[in-house]
Amino acid sequence: MAYNIRKVNYFNVTVKDQPGEAYQLLLNLSELGINLVAFTAVPIGPNSMQLTIFPDDDEILIDQAAKAGLVLEGPHPAFLVRGDDELGALTEVHNLFLLANVNISASSGVSDGKGSYGYVIYVRPADFQRAAEAMGIG
Repeated sequence: MAYNIRKVNYFNVTVKDQPGEAYQLLLNLSELGINLVAFTAVPIGPNSMQLTIFPDDDEILIDQAAKAGLVLEGPHPAFLVRGDDELGALTEVHNLFLLANVNISASSGVSDGKGSYGYVIYVRPADFQRAAEAMGIG
């Protein structure tokens, strides 16, 4: 199974849980020239939403966010896996974590419907370096 795994950093932005907040953030990032490799949004509490952005280039995001007055929480490390979408595609990746005795604390993925997938993996900060070394990206 062909796949590529790399370290990525993510940043959190907390906004009001109301229509248009994620759109506005994504629009602002686009206008600032920020390319994202992944994005998630989850509710936190009754009136807030946590938007998690995974920039292609951390330095550009940090620089442009500071100029735009955007408050970021992070960076936090994660893994981004991209590969060929086939039956059992994630088993080999999960086995690497198992062999390293590293628990995956959260993950999300999606198939593009054209034969490829993307998958974000979060591990506890104390386990990150050991996991990275097990992935061959120490």
